[in-house]
Amino acid sequence: MRRDEIAAGLAEVESRIGEACRAAGRDRGEVTLIAVTKTRPAEDARILAGLGVRDVGENRDQEAAPKAHELHELPLTWHFVGQLQTNKVRSVVGYADVIHSVDRPRLVEAISKEAVRQGRKVGCLVQVALDDDPGRGGARPGDVLGLADDVAAADGVWLGGVMAVAPLGEDPAKAFARLHDLALSLQERHPRATMISAGMSEDLNEAVAHGATHVRVGTALLGRRKPFVR
Repeated sequence: MRRDEIAAGLAEVESRIGEACRAAGRDRGEVTLIAVTKTRPAEDARILAGLGVRDVGENRDQEAAPKAHELHELPLTWHFVGQLQTNKVRSVVGYADVIHSVDRPRLVEAISKEAVRQGRKVGCLVQVALDDDPGRGGARPGDVLGLADDVAAADGVWLGGVMAVAPLGEDPAKAFARLHDLALSLQERHPRATMISAGMSEDLNEAVAHGATHVRVGTALLGRRKPFVR
């Protein structure tokens, strides 16, 4: 039964987060689990909601938009965690409560304009590039504070903090340590921007050890993903 599978996955992930928090001397309540449901049916998110999960992540608008619409009655916070093109901003702003992948001024402007038009207040995290792979998105570390200032000054949005993906082939602990240092620098200028979105199924322990407030978990929670079909 799918509910039993998901409940078992959730119990295992909760145990891992709890152990990571204890090892880091942190309270479990400091870390929010974002269930990444990409390529999974809306019913999986519905089951997760029934099990008490309140934060759901998606990374493709063409999949996320209909799913969010179908589940609009559930008490879920929707996180858009994938790269975002400006031509998708109108749709994404319509359902996303928090956008984790803000990495350029033009995107800040587009999100702000659309949020104001729709009468929404959308959270924005500055995505930090921790490697030199342009295909993974993210602002260069030297541009992050200026971009955060842009978000903080824009209408219709609020600055949440930072997000990053650990570079392939690098010790994630070292990468997340760099992210944590940058997050602290940002908080000196914007004290309320305390979110650090970092860590996925493979490296959530290292992320929690280095201050992650939000971990984005899909595979460990829901099993291996199926290919996305348009």
